[in-house]
Formats: sequence, C-alpha cells, structure tokens
Amino acid sequence: MGEDRRLRAVVALAQAMAAARTPRESWRAAAAGACEALAGSFAALSVWERELGRLKVLVNAGECAPGEEEFPESETYPVHRFPEIAEFLHERWAGGGEPDAWVETAEGPADAARHGYCHERVAALRRRGRGCCVVAPIVLHGRAWGELYVARPQGVPVFGRDDADFATVLASVVASGIAQTERLEEVRRLAFTDPLTGLANRRAVDVRLDEAIELHRADGSVVSLVVCDLNGLKRVNDTHGHAVGDRLLERFGSVLSLCGAIVPGALVARLGGDEFCLLSVGPSSDEVVRAADELCVRAGELELGEGVACGVASTGDPIGEVRSARRLFRLADAAQYRAKAARSQKPVVAGRDGTVIQLADTPPTKPQDRRRFRDASPEDAAAEPWSEP
Repeated sequence: MGEDRRLRAVVALAQAMAAARTPRESWRAAAAGACEALAGSFAALSVWERELGRLKVLVNAGECAPGEEEFPESETYPVHRFPEIAEFLHERWAGGGEPDAWVETAEGPADAARHGYCHERVAALRRRGRGCCVVAPIVLHGRAWGELYVARPQGVPVFGRDDADFATVLASVVASGIAQTERLEEVRRLAFTDPLTGLANRRAVDVRLDEAIELHRADGSVVSLVVCDLNGLKRVNDTHGHAVGDRLLERFGSVLSLCGAIVPGALVARLGGDEFCLLSVGPSSDEVVRAADELCVRAGELELGEGVACGVASTGDPIGEVRSARRLFRLADAAQYRAKAARSQKPVVAGRDGTVIQLADTPPTKPQDRRRFRDASPEDAAAEPWSEP
C-alpha cells in the first residue's frame, strides 16, 4: 500500500472514530476502519480485562466465521491460553520498549521457537479458514488497554513487517478515538446523573419519557410513571443538619433502586430536592403498582424521615388519551399530591382513584396548593381546561 493511500486510511479512521457518539459506534468504526486500511477481510477489537485474566471481544467486523457475532456477549479468551498477550501487551512495553504489532500465519509463527510457545491464534486461523493476522496492542492512559486484530483469508499475500508497523499506527489512532468516546461518555453520564444519589436526573427522565410516549403512540406500549415525595426531609435537615438529610436522600435512593429492580428495565431518578420517580416502559401497570407498594413499605422502615408519598400514572389504566409526556407527569404528580394530602401509606393510582384526573385537570383555588404540576404543553393546553400561568 502506498504512503498516500495509508495516510488517507489513517485520516478516514480518525474521522470515523471522531464521528462516533457511543462506545459501540466507536468500536465498530475502529474495527471496520482498520480492516479496510490493512486490506483485511476480518477485524476485531478486544479489551484486556486484567481482573478476570482474559481478552473480551467487543466487536467483530468484516467476514465473520460461524459463531462470530458483530457485538458478542461472551466471546472471551483466557490470557493463559495466549501468553503472547502478557508479553506484547505488558512485559515488553513495561520494560521500556514501545507497543509493537506482530504477524502470525496459519503455518505458524516464524519466531515460535524463540518465544517458546505455540500461539493459539494459529489454530484459530486454520479453524476459521484465514491465512494470516496482524495483532496490534492498544495503549490508553499509559496502560495496555487491549488489542486490534486484523486477518486476511487464505490464498492472498500475508501481512509483512511494514503492515505490522502500519497496524501500530492504526492502533494509536484507535486509542485516541476510544479516549475521546470515553470522555464523551463521562460527560454524558454527568449530565444525566444526580451527583448525590447516583440515580438518573430530571434531564434523563425527560429524554426517556419523551421517547416512551412516542413508542406508546406508535405501538401502544404501556408507559408508567411513579412520582415520589420523601416525607420529613425538612424536619431532618432542621433538626439534624443537611449532612444527615443528604444521607436520608441517599438511603431512599438506594431503596428506590432496589424496588425499581422489581420492574424490568425501569429507570429510577431523583427529580430534585425530595422528589424522585420511577419510569417504566412495557411492564403492566399492576407490576409497577406492586413495586410502588413495596417502595412505600420500605420507605416507612427508614430510620429517619416519615415515609414517602407515592403517585402512579400509567397508560395501562383508564386515564384517557396520553398525547404528551407532560400529561403523564401531571397525572402522576396529582396522584402523589393526593397521597401526600391523605397521608396515605400506599400509592395513589390515577384512574383507580376517581379524584386524581379531576385534580390534574382543574386549577386549585389556592396558588400554594398547586405544588409542582407541570406546565402544560401547547398541545395539552388545547386539550385541557387550564394551564399553569
């Protein structure tokens, strides 16, 4: 491959990885770009899980053999079966050398006698009908992160030393791309996570709920929302201090997370202050109400605080047409307000308590009683008899 072509391949790989917005997109771009750059037929990106002593394949690209999946769930290789991993991904580099790619063929490595072992990859090449491969270590944050693997089929020229050197360059580009993706993931995590409890935050709920309502309108999927208000937080803050109040919020967040696990795929979040929620897409409203029941029981057992006021709104109950996320939020909030006013030790469910829908649709007489019913969207304002000023 000419120098100009290789330069273009490097630029294309860097651009593809820069455009990736998720880890999977980044992995796919790395494997596919390296495969094309090295004129290979197959490529894989693997991470070295040191604590488990294995390489875990993140993505396969190109002409996959039987049993190879694009994003495998459990394709792993123990390091003890691949002693070259420890040598090339750690020992040589830690000893002062540079990360260096190596080539293997289906006929076996030319330097096997010098290393004193037979590479497992040779058998894998033969088993999968491939003629050769080049393996390049990926170094990230000053440590060996994993490897880039590119193979060619039998009957074509095998990789040479210049290909191995080029693979090392590609691996460094891949490392930069992975680092960028990890930074984006960390920014995204911080943007959608409540720093005190570690739960999702209001922004994450808004995004997920909008998506959930669109899905409901498209195929009728059941969308359920539980809004919770932790009782007694102000008293705890005033009596014991805000540090103790924060511990109460953290403990309740853990209880909410535990109860949320009852509902498959549920998102649990802190909306702000003493208000939390659980969002479910798919499971029935009865499943969600059972989780809310359990939450009320466990919250009442907390050493501090005074239990929780819990309101549920679900498209699986007779609450009328739900055309917007705000409509479901208003109903859940109204149910939670009803539970708080009645000092209920069980969740109040919109559509099962006849007053909740009226409460959500009718402006309260006193401004201070409005609590936090969500501002109506233009769509809701046209459909409902009132909207917040």
